[in-house]
Parts: sequence; structure tokens; C-alpha cells
Amino acid sequence: MFRFANPQYLWLLAVLPVLAALFWLAARNRRKRIARFGHPDVLQELMPEVSTGRVTLRFLLFLAAVLCLILAAARPQFGSKLREEKTQGIEMMLVVDVSNSMLAEDFEPNRLERTKYAIGKLFEGLQQDRVGLVVFAGEPKVQLPITSDYRMARAFARRIDPSLVAVQGTAIGKALEQALLSFSSDTEQSHGRVIILITDGENHEDDALAAAERAAKMGVKIFTIGIGTPEGAPIQIDGEFIKDENGEMVVSKLNEEMLAQIADITGGAYVRATKQSIGLDEIVKEINAMEQTELSTVRFEEFNEQYQYLVIAALVLLLAEFLILDRRNPLLAHLNIFREKR
Repeated sequence: MFRFANPQYLWLLAVLPVLAALFWLAARNRRKRIARFGHPDVLQELMPEVSTGRVTLRFLLFLAAVLCLILAAARPQFGSKLREEKTQGIEMMLVVDVSNSMLAEDFEPNRLERTKYAIGKLFEGLQQDRVGLVVFAGEPKVQLPITSDYRMARAFARRIDPSLVAVQGTAIGKALEQALLSFSSDTEQSHGRVIILITDGENHEDDALAAAERAAKMGVKIFTIGIGTPEGAPIQIDGEFIKDENGEMVVSKLNEEMLAQIADITGGAYVRATKQSIGLDEIVKEINAMEQTELSTVRFEEFNEQYQYLVIAALVLLLAEFLILDRRNPLLAHLNIFREKR
């Protein structure tokens, strides 16, 4: 495989035709100035040491050197092979509630924005673990498959939004089932898999406890984070508060009991988020104390750099351009090894 590591420098190739045009204009002006003194053929005989061919050759050498330097700056690279790395870590699936109830403002600016911020900070502190992301409301969606690319993970975390899921509601059981299916095959026979569920716990769609029991049989621990307050808060969308069929304002309250049951079934832990901390730090400390498993990651080996050869070629061309003079070297004019001594 071939590529340029800094392809933006290839735009400098546009300088080459400009230099060629300037050289042509300079040569034409030079011929015009010489023509003022007489016919060019006659003047050529009077200036035998001057060679227009040498001037052209020197310019071509200089142009080739510039070309080599531009290509070197673009850093051409060859190769790349797949290499498998073995590390010790945990596979961690984050399951994030993006239903409208997560827009309640008992956390500033709202529950979902605080969750996104906490997830971003979590990804910044990871080193060898793999992470994935499932968002859910009335149905789940894999937002990010299991990966060790934390930069990409942070980018996907910033995009978490209720619009990612077409069906509203809160189906925690379906979301947990989707997370169980999203782990890689590397950890099927190990216990190095955890799910972190972040929700207000208002489950209206399915049996979340049955999904937790299935996770326990698979050796997957579920850690739950309840975000919200027991008193609850109204839900505001586009400046308007959501109301029920009777015209009453809908208030979203934290359902801690079910989240604690899910965690207890799988041997995980439940943490209630506070306005000072979402609770991810506490859960990560418990996860780090777990027995880690061997994870294999396929990576691209470093590309072989080729720029140094172009730099050497440019230096050789510039040296040749320097040594070729427009006329005979005046420093060597007094030397004549072919003339007999008197």
C-alpha cells in the first residue's frame, strides 16, 4: 500500500509550472537584451564561454530538486501489515438512555448532557479496555461497536441525542439484550465483560430483570447508574413542557428499585448520580478490581517512510546544479594542463 502522510503539501506542486514560466520569461528577456547589441549568431561567436544549454540544464536540475523536496514534505510511505497485539483488559458496553425523560432538568443543563460529559471523561481515562456504546429509548441502537479507539469513542459520545432512536419510550430489557449481543467473540469464554447502564430507570416496555438474569448466566456484570431525583422534574422539549392526555405536566422520576435489582442479579453495583458526580468514577474503580481477560487487537504496522531518499536526491541535484556553471570557472582559468611549459 502506498500513501502520503501529509498530502496537503502536494498543493505546492502548483509552484513548478510557475517557476517554469518565470524561467521562460527571464530567458526571453535575456535574448531581447542581447539582440540589442547585434545578431545572436554573431554574438555567440564572441562569447564562446556562455552556454544557454547549461543555463537550461541548471534550471531543470533545480526544478527536479524542488519537486523532490515537495514530495518529501508530503512523506510518501509504503507498506502496512496487520499486526495482532495482546493486552489485558475489560470489554465495557455503555448502555445510555436517550428517551425524552433524559431531557429533564433536575441535572444541569439536563440529565442527558451531564451523562455525555461524564462518558467523555471516562473515555479519556481508559488505556487498555475496549468500549462500545448502545443508545436506547423504545428500541436500542448500537451507536459504537466494541473498539479500543478512544478518540472515535469520544466523537460518538458527543453525538448522543434522542433523535438517534426513532421510537420513543424506555425499553431497558431490549437495550441490555442488544448490549449482550454486541460483545466480541474474544471474551465469550471469560468474565471480562461488563455493562454500564445509565438511565433514570423508568421502564415502560419490557422485562428488564429477565435480561439481567440472562446476563448473569453469561457471566456479564451489569453496573447501573440512576440519573435523576426521586422527586423528579418536568420534561421540556423545544421550550415546551410535555403533558399527558389529561393536560397534566409529565414529571420524570428516578426508579432506583429496579436499577438496584438489575445490578444485584448480575453481581454488579448500583450508584445514584449526584450533581457533583455521575458515578462513573466509582464504577470504574470496581471494574478495575475485576479479573481482566486477554484481549487481542489487530493494528496496522507503521508505514515505511520514504521521504529520506527524496531528500538525498534533492541534495544531489542541488549540488550538481551548483557545480555546473553558466561559463568556464574563472578560478580554474589559469590552469591549462594541456599546454607545454616554457
